[in-house]
Amino acid sequence: MRVGVLTGGGDCPGLNAAIRAIVRKGIDVHGNTLVGFRDGWKGPLEDLHEELTVESTRGILPRGGTILGTSRTNPLKAEKGPQRVREAMRDLGLGGLIAIGGEDTLGAAATLHADHGVNVVGVPKTIDNDLGGTDATFGFDTALQVATEAIDRLHTTAESHHRVLVVEVMGRHAGWIALYSGLAGGGDVILIPERPFDIEEVCGLIQRRHGRGATFSIVVAAEGAVPVEGTMETVAGTTDEFGHVRLGGIGQRLETEIEGRTGFETRTVVLGHIQRGGTPTAYDRVLATRLGVAAIDAVQEGRWGTMPALHGTRIELVPLAEAVAELRTVPPEDYEVATPFLG
Repeated sequence: MRVGVLTGGGDCPGLNAAIRAIVRKGIDVHGNTLVGFRDGWKGPLEDLHEELTVESTRGILPRGGTILGTSRTNPLKAEKGPQRVREAMRDLGLGGLIAIGGEDTLGAAATLHADHGVNVVGVPKTIDNDLGGTDATFGFDTALQVATEAIDRLHTTAESHHRVLVVEVMGRHAGWIALYSGLAGGGDVILIPERPFDIEEVCGLIQRRHGRGATFSIVVAAEGAVPVEGTMETVAGTTDEFGHVRLGGIGQRLETEIEGRTGFETRTVVLGHIQRGGTPTAYDRVLATRLGVAAIDAVQEGRWGTMPALHGTRIELVPLAEAVAELRTVPPEDYEVATPFLG
């Protein structure tokens, strides 16, 4: 069988490990031919593709990013998008397609399969760890390690200058990176999208800490963290093809509010895309490899419309439509673990 592969949405560590796994098992075990589409869904829409071989994917296991490139192109918004995807697959003689991505990439894949008959298998990836249907996505562990190391480093400079440092990490709708890095790095305030915050309570935690003799504080905030309505100004951003508002800026707003309300000198550090880049951790390399192997096996078995997922320690196939039905967000009990350490 000839099989297409694409990586869509935000890049993350582990994508190349997944591509390598698909290619190696697809060619050496199943006798497949692999075709890589460039730049996510833009590839099949604009006929951007290349053959993937064992030789062309050699040495990519430890590399971050994706050798195929990526984009936030939405094939459902493009003119005759589903038809163009089907035609691209037909012209290349592809029996199916493996889409590696997060909620948007796999949401489009689920619709293309259910409504337009496209043979597709999904692979879950996102640093936000917010994809339903799986206990974990590759990319998260690496992003978490980067954020935690940054917080570790910021402790010493915050203490030296007696400052409050606000660390803005990624997390649009889910606060997994903020919560886990805040816990691991000893954050004094942790703000996540699932729990709208009261700026007075945030300042109260910082003042209580300083009242106990501390001379600095670390505030870890997910980019999607929002204040309780009417308590603090926020700035709206532009939207992408999937209707998501471009985030960023909550750290700067917190800096202004905290310094103005407490009098403590405050600075902001925005980690941004640093969390996406660099060498994947061993955990992400292994998880991406296991998911890639399961995906090409699912293709071989004709299990279209599914996605390999991590359940406990096992990889199991789940319906793609169910996997993207809702996001996996931080439950209240997980956040409560952090509350004894705040302030």
